[in-house]
Amino acid sequence: MIGDLTKREGISRGLLLLLAVACGVTVGNLYYSQPLLPQMAGDLGVSDARMGSVVSLSQLGYALGLLLLVPLGDRMDRRRLIFLTAAASVPVLLLFAIAPSASLLLPLSLLLGFVTVTPQIIVPYAAGLADAEGRGRVIGTVMSGLFVGIVVARVVSGFLGQLLGWRLVYVLAAVATTLLLPLLRGLPRSVSGVGYSYGRLLRSLWHLLREESVLRQSCFLGATTFACYSILWATLAFYLEGPSHGYGSAVTGLFGLTGLAGALTSMVVGRLADARGPLRTIAAGLLLLLLAYLCLLGGALLPLLALGACLLDAGTQSVHISNQTRVLGLSAEARNRLNTAYMVTYFAGGALGSYLGVAAWNAAGWYGVCLAGLGVVLLGGLGYATFVLRGSPYR
Repeated sequence: MIGDLTKREGISRGLLLLLAVACGVTVGNLYYSQPLLPQMAGDLGVSDARMGSVVSLSQLGYALGLLLLVPLGDRMDRRRLIFLTAAASVPVLLLFAIAPSASLLLPLSLLLGFVTVTPQIIVPYAAGLADAEGRGRVIGTVMSGLFVGIVVARVVSGFLGQLLGWRLVYVLAAVATTLLLPLLRGLPRSVSGVGYSYGRLLRSLWHLLREESVLRQSCFLGATTFACYSILWATLAFYLEGPSHGYGSAVTGLFGLTGLAGALTSMVVGRLADARGPLRTIAAGLLLLLLAYLCLLGGALLPLLALGACLLDAGTQSVHISNQTRVLGLSAEARNRLNTAYMVTYFAGGALGSYLGVAAWNAAGWYGVCLAGLGVVLLGGLGYATFVLRGSPYR
């Protein structure tokens, strides 16, 4: 075991830090492209709309990986699964870096998303090592590493893309993941002991969705909030680098710093969810999302755009951490499958949001994007109100 065990959380601080860093390094694969989309489109000679599919396809691939790979963590050593998925991403990143055309890049986006599920194996792994009373705190800490990884991915890719070209970004990502692999190999073992066949493991996902109302609620709220998030980030580069503002990818990357709001929020929300109940922090998150898109409507003013992006990150992570605290507390032996069911719908919502955002951008520009985001926020709020009126438990 890495470090000394903390009595309160049942997991060492050193191990918790390693898991947070591993989440941050591996999750970046999904986000490097966001500041680089216009540059990639120009380099490969395709339209903005077609290159915007990189985001949607990577999120769709991520959802497929969650569905087909993450449940294996309830059947095999989670440490081994963490290592294998991280190792598998290295050759895909290198292929992505040398792709000669969009026709190859788009299916590689799907494949890259598929193998980049390491963070969603790490989360139930960490939850299983934590004591019940500190689970929200541990999940929040690990997820803060993930959100910092998203910030770093956007900022670094924006600057490196402008200085050295977008392809080098993916080469360096492959190097960073390779350096992480020896540390992942040394993680403590974690086996849940479920003896299901692979087919039964997948079929049990439907049983969990049918039996657990908390899981169904979390899936709906997660999908709608991540759709809101993706609507912005699938289109922000086109807006900032287009005629309205005329910035380069470095400025777009700097907007990734707004993700620090999500990282800070995750650490606070995990503790609040433990102390006050996650439904209250979900309500706060939905309110932040509404305020975010009201600010984004004034996107011609850069400060309002930055404030809206900060609020969007904070609101999304408030709902997400609260959802995961509820879901991962339902069953110890089914944690990976519970996380799978939740995260598949979460990223399916993200993929739909990316598609909706690009479609709204092409149809009505920035105001179309903001109105699409507001519509999805209101849908999530309506669902939340319905759950509360039906007496959803504060757990």
